Amino acid sequence: MTEYSRGDVVLVGFIFADESGVKCRPAVIISSEVYHSGRDEAIIAAITSRTDRVLVGDHFINDWQGAGLLFPSVATTIIRTIKQGMIARRLGSMPIPDMKAIDSKLKLVLGLP
Repeated sequence: MTEYSRGDVVLVGFIFADESGVKCRPAVIISSEVYHSGRDEAIIAAITSRTDRVLVGDHFINDWQGAGLLFPSVATTIIRTIKQGMIARRLGSMPIPDMKAIDSKLKLVLGLP
């Protein structure tokens, strides 16, 4: 059994793409319970409060307050696999309509049917 579930909005240390540092950022867990049942990892998508730049695959979170976020935010398709122990804490849960939209964007950028 895992401590975290798909759709949980969590706070994690994100390593910069150039590996020059780490910053705590919110993320949404996108991996499934089936994945979690056999692993200590979780697959996450980064969340940013930079709403002026929504790129291909990004989703503006309509109910950002319902997700436990402090500011209007965007779920990105910057995806990472982390050990669940790297999660600092759970902030909330992504509302179902927003999670469905995130799923749709992930399918688009990953070329899934």
